Amino acid sequence: MTPRYGCVVLTAGRRPEDLRRAVASLLAQRDVELDVVVVGNGCEPAGVPDGVRVLALDRDDGIPAGRNAGVPQVGGELLFFLDDDAELAGEDALARVAALFAADPALGLVQLGPQPREPGGRRSRDWVPRLRIGDPRRPSESTVVWEGAVAIRRAAYDAVGPWPAEFRFVHEGVDLGWRLMDAGWRLRYAGDIPVLHPSPTGAAHGYSYYFGARNRVWLARRHLPLPLGMLFVASFALRTVPRLTSRRALQEAARGYRDGMRQPAGPRRRLRARTLYRMARAGRPPII
Repeated sequence: MTPRYGCVVLTAGRRPEDLRRAVASLLAQRDVELDVVVVGNGCEPAGVPDGVRVLALDRDDGIPAGRNAGVPQVGGELLFFLDDDAELAGEDALARVAALFAADPALGLVQLGPQPREPGGRRSRDWVPRLRIGDPRRPSESTVVWEGAVAIRRAAYDAVGPWPAEFRFVHEGVDLGWRLMDAGWRLRYAGDIPVLHPSPTGAAHGYSYYFGARNRVWLARRHLPLPLGMLFVASFALRTVPRLTSRRALQEAARGYRDGMRQPAGPRRRLRARTLYRMARAGRPPII
C-alpha cells in the first residue's frame, strides 16, 4: 500500500521564491501519495504551482495556529509540515520517512535533518535536537523538535492534540514532542534524510526574546514539577543572557518572563515519571 501524506506548507507570503521551491520539492516525491495545501498565514500566497490548493487565512494567529488550520484540509494517515523556507533535498525523502513509521508502530513523529542551503553555510544549533550534536547527519532518538520539516502519524496528532496555538512562535515543537512522549509515542531525528534551509543570519528579532522567555516559562508551568521547572527556566535564562546585547532585548526577555508567570499557561499536563526517565535515557532531561 502506497503511503499517503497530508502535507501542510506554511507561509507568511514574504518568500514567494522559497515557497515555490518548497512546494516543488514536495511534488517531486516518489512512491508516496500527497495531498498538499499551502496555508497563507494572514496572506494570499504567491508562488504556488498550479493545481496546489491554497488556504488563505484572514489574519496571522501565529505559526502553530497556521499549521493546525491546514490539517483538516488534507487527507492521509501521515501528516507532513513544511515551512516555506525549507525544501526536501531528495525525491525519496518522504518514502524513507514512511518506511520508518511502517517499521515502528510506536513511532509518532520524525524530524528531518536540516542542512544549510548555501555551500559551506552555517548551521543553527537548534537544528539538531540533542545535546551532543556530533555528526548532524546521524539519526537518533529525540525528545524535542525543530519544527521546519516534521512528519507526524495522524493517529498520534489526533490523540495528543494539535500544535499549541497559544505559543504563537518558539518552543511549540517542545510542547508537542513532550505530549507525544507522555502518551507513549517515540520521536526520531532523521538526520540522514536532509532538508535544505537557509543559514541563520544576524541576531534574533526582539519578538523572539519575548516569546522565547514566555513560552519557556509556560512549558515549565504546563508540564514539569516545580523543582525541574525552576531548573528548566533558569538554564534557559543563563544560556540566553549573552545574547541580550541591547536594552530592547533585555526589556523583551524581562517582559516574556513576567508574562509567562502572570498569563494563563494553558492546561496543566504534568509529565509522568516514566516520561522524564525516557528523556534522561535519551540524553536530554527536561532541565536544558
